[in-house]
Amino acid sequence: MIYTEIENLTAPIGVFDSGVGGLTVLNRLLKVLPEQSYIYLGDTARVPYGNKSKETVQQYALQCSQFLVEQGAKLIVVACNTASAVALDYIRNLIPIPIIGVIDGAAEVAANVTKNLSIGVIGTKATIRSEAYKKAIVEHSTKEVSITSVACPLLVPIVEENWQYHPSTELIIAEYAKILHQNSIDTLVLGCTHYPMLKQQFMKEFPGVTLVDCGQSTAEIVRKIVPIPTRSNQETKDSTTRVEFYITDNDSNFPKIAQTFLGFEPEKIQTIDIDSVNKTTN
Repeated sequence: MIYTEIENLTAPIGVFDSGVGGLTVLNRLLKVLPEQSYIYLGDTARVPYGNKSKETVQQYALQCSQFLVEQGAKLIVVACNTASAVALDYIRNLIPIPIIGVIDGAAEVAANVTKNLSIGVIGTKATIRSEAYKKAIVEHSTKEVSITSVACPLLVPIVEENWQYHPSTELIIAEYAKILHQNSIDTLVLGCTHYPMLKQQFMKEFPGVTLVDCGQSTAEIVRKIVPIPTRSNQETKDSTTRVEFYITDNDSNFPKIAQTFLGFEPEKIQTIDIDSVNKTTN
């Protein structure tokens, strides 16, 4: 993939998601690229994207991307598996800065680390239905691989209710895991940005299986293509001051969830009217 050259090295990296799941991707970015500043946009007024049509998701993704461009972003990370699956090429054709999704990097990692060529992918219904991970894994594989995809729709609300350690959570994961165990996977792609919050539970259910975090692999891709600003242009900031937060609807739970996902509570969260963003699609 060839990306547009980045002109303003000190500009922030834009990150958007349909809601809060993309905060796990932001968490990885903050750790992998600590010298960068960020703008996070959570489209909380229109979450979830998973039950919307392809055309609607494309329009939403375009509006979010246009907002981040208006805020001066030098690169955009689509921290949403659904939008990455159905809207990435669409917005790349309309937005003049590099755009990175969360699927390709995770697919490449999975293809490279599997030993027995049996890979599992879990995600929302929309992501699994798109077969985006399956196609990307096949593209990155030099050998024929077996891919078992399972939609796990109950896991997102579990994370957002902060029920990671509720007794029922392990039972639900075990139920989803049955077909994955039957196919003897040795690699499991966490194909939803919420799922890293359940990493301990997945490790317990899948001992010895390599877990692939789409946020981590995406952050590694960004690190490869984003030049590090010169020391003279860098500001010494901690995580709480290196991120501007925007949401599209007043959400009283966002600060609490952000603290859980990031390890710190945002100092300021601004609410925007996303419908005021330019809707031009051609």
